[in-house]
Amino acid sequence: MTRFFAFLRAINVGGHTVGMETLRSLFESFGLSDVETFLASGNLIFRSADQEAATLEQSIALGLQRSLGYEVVTFLRSEAELAQIAAYQAFPANEVKAATAFNIAFLSVPVDESATRKLMGLTTAIDRFISNGREIYWLCQKKQSESTFSNAVLEKTLGVRSTLRGWNTVQRLAARYSPAEN
Repeated sequence: MTRFFAFLRAINVGGHTVGMETLRSLFESFGLSDVETFLASGNLIFRSADQEAATLEQSIALGLQRSLGYEVVTFLRSEAELAQIAAYQAFPANEVKAATAFNIAFLSVPVDESATRKLMGLTTAIDRFISNGREIYWLCQKKQSESTFSNAVLEKTLGVRSTLRGWNTVQRLAARYSPAEN
């Protein structure tokens, strides 16, 4: 059984309120096991015999749409992938500490050179970005409300779906579910 992390878009934002117990039950009804939720923002941890993440991602998204009545874009990462994401040094530690916000955007596909150039075009005095595989690391020097960047801007710029999570959330998940704990 492989452990996966699901990062759901459109959970408990924009008028779509879903209890974590409801999400846990839905994931169990999809045949997933050891389902846990983490915070109330659409982060789930589970195990699956199906190791094909892309197929599993689509299956979960379809099941959620049928159950909840609206699209819930789903981003899965394996335990090893989450550990790599959390360990990646996108920016120097002192810059991360000095920043007001540090977020990771989970994407459905890796960005190519053209998309990376578009992403870098969003860089401002407040916002800096690093792309690495299917993740974008966003360092915000001031309050996010002072930035012109958002998940909607990212999706429009890159032409791919995404969801944002705070660096601390990703760090806490990776520490709690270390691959060594298998």
